[in-house]
Amino acid sequence: MSVIKHKGQRVGIFIDTQNLYHSGKNLYKSKVNFGQIVKDALAGRSLIRAVAYVITTESGEEKGFFDALSKVGIETKTKNLQIFSSGAKKADWDVGLAVDAIKLAPKLDTVILVTGDGDFVPLVEYLQVNEGCQVEVVSFGKSSSSRLIEVTDDFLDLDSNPRRYLMMRGGESRSDRNDGSDRNSGNSRRRGEKNTGTNAKEQEMSDAERDAHASGEADTATTA
Repeated sequence: MSVIKHKGQRVGIFIDTQNLYHSGKNLYKSKVNFGQIVKDALAGRSLIRAVAYVITTESGEEKGFFDALSKVGIETKTKNLQIFSSGAKKADWDVGLAVDAIKLAPKLDTVILVTGDGDFVPLVEYLQVNEGCQVEVVSFGKSSSSRLIEVTDDFLDLDSNPRRYLMMRGGESRSDRNDGSDRNSGNSRRRGEKNTGTNAKEQEMSDAERDAHASGEADTATTA
């Protein structure tokens, strides 16, 4: 089945912030460029909602990150970090993200899940079969569930061009230093199909967008 993407397509983007943040940190020791990810995933279509699910800490250092996300059109939903008497920490947005996606599905043509977590496979299958939605996944392929990649209609592998989707120290996008970065059409692949990259000059990111990607400023290293 070919993947259809057109300007009139209604899109909802649901971002598993913790999953993506830790993938970028573990794979590349870098912060994630969330604004660029959303822009490329949307691919010029009609954005209905873009929601980032985030964990808050006692220090409240994340507030600047939340404000910056809002400035670039990404809503935030927060949940407090749970700390148990044993010292163990827990932060889990999986159920909340899934419920929101199902609730919004009747108003959407395409659901984009920004995560590599295999726990979302049943959600993908439900949205495809019961809601008739096209479901796309965006994540770092190296840390993503192979089953999740298999069941989705389209997969944007951030590992195909990590410089485009990561931040340098000081908040500068790595793509700002890469004049020949691939555009979105070169980064998306359908269930393992070979990417065909096209070169284009990168647009300079605004300060608000740069702030929005600095999710590591409040390192909420939690276990889902």
